[in-house]
Amino acid sequence: MKIRALNAELVAKAGSLVHHAFAPSRSELRRFDALHANHRPLHEWVCIHRNEVIAYICFSRAFCGKELCGLHLAPLAVQPRMQGQGVGSELLAFALRQEPITSQPIYVLGHAVLFQRFGFIHCATPLCPFARGNRHFYSLRSTVTTPFTIGYEPEFYP
Repeated sequence: MKIRALNAELVAKAGSLVHHAFAPSRSELRRFDALHANHRPLHEWVCIHRNEVIAYICFSRAFCGKELCGLHLAPLAVQPRMQGQGVGSELLAFALRQEPITSQPIYVLGHAVLFQRFGFIHCATPLCPFARGNRHFYSLRSTVTTPFTIGYEPEFYP
């Protein structure tokens, strides 16, 4: 198993993985495609096993108004037949050690069991527009104390 930065050769394979990991919903795949089509600045890695992309992780910009305030982790996708085997955890651990991930606050909307193992804590502020009462919204290295609603790239909004 190898972890590599996403490159042009692997985008289609990563997109296919996102499709399978989140099926039958197509919203994650539409977002993946739109973020790439619009050339948003992303930090992305894939896990490759036997020439197949089996996991994908992406970090996109987080905003306070128009100012950058960190990164959003979304999505973390693992090939369904490989889920529960530690592949996603290994990819997440790797990504959290990379620059510029190590030097910025990270925000994620997800499951406590996974993300708390990596030091994420429940986030009361900033407010997440996709999580009522910030339920399932976590942060790593956030020092925010002033309430505001965190912003995402336009592709995250319906």
